[in-house]
Amino acid sequence: MTISFRLDGRVALVTGAAQGLGQAMAIALAEAGANVVGADVGALDETRVGVEAAGRKFMAIAENLRGTAAARRVVERAASALGRLDILVNNAGIIRRADSIEFTEADWDDVIDINLKSVFFLAQAAARQFLAQGGGGKIVNVASLLSFQGGIRVPSYTAAKSGVLGLTRLLANEWAPKGINVNAIAPGYMATANTAPLRADAARSAEILGRIPAGRWGEPPDLAGAVVFLCSSAADYVHGSVIAVDGGWLAR
Repeated sequence: MTISFRLDGRVALVTGAAQGLGQAMAIALAEAGANVVGADVGALDETRVGVEAAGRKFMAIAENLRGTAAARRVVERAASALGRLDILVNNAGIIRRADSIEFTEADWDDVIDINLKSVFFLAQAAARQFLAQGGGGKIVNVASLLSFQGGIRVPSYTAAKSGVLGLTRLLANEWAPKGINVNAIAPGYMATANTAPLRADAARSAEILGRIPAGRWGEPPDLAGAVVFLCSSAADYVHGSVIAVDGGWLAR
C-alpha cells in the first residue's frame, strides 16, 4: 500500500477560516494540494492570499453558521462552486467567560449553537454530499482540552467541547462503514484571539505555561500536520480518534 499525505484534487471546507486555527489549517490543506472553501463571519482576505500562494483555488463564504439552514447552505455552495466536497473541518467556535453562578442563558445558547449544534448539522450536510457523490470523505472536528477537563468560568464552552468529542465518536461509529472518516483534533493552549485574555493576565499565563511540557503557547501552524494527516488517505483506517496538539498538557 502506498501511503500519501497529498490532497491533490480534493475540496476542503474549513469553517472559522478567517484567522487563527482555521486560517492555519486552511492554508495547510492548500499546501497539501486541496482547493479550499473558507466560511466565516470575518474577512477572509488573508486566508485567500495564503491558499492562493500555495497554488490552490479559494472560495469565501460569509456565514454565521447558526441554524440548520446555514449548514446546508454552506455545504451546497461549496460543492456547487468547486464541483464536489471531500473534506470538512469543523473549526468555527466562540467562547464566553463568566463565573458559572452568573452565567447567562444568552451566553450559553450562543456558544452551544456555534460550537456544538453547527458541528453536527455541518457534518450531516457534508456526509449527505459525500454519499451523493458516490464516495466517502473526511470530517475533522475541533475539540479542546476541555473535552477532557472541566476548566473554569467557561461552562458552555466546556459542555460544547465535551459534546464534540462524544459526537465525533458517535458519527465515526455510524459512518465508518460508509467510507466517511470522522475524527477530531484537540488543540491545547494556543496563541489566538480566544486566549488573549489569558495571555494578558501575567499570573494566569505563567500558571498555564508552568504545566505545558513544551514550555510555550501553541501557534496555529502547530495544527498543520494533524489536520493534513486526518484528511489524507494515510488516515483511511482512523475513525473516532482525537489527536491532542497540546505541547504535552494532557500528559502532565
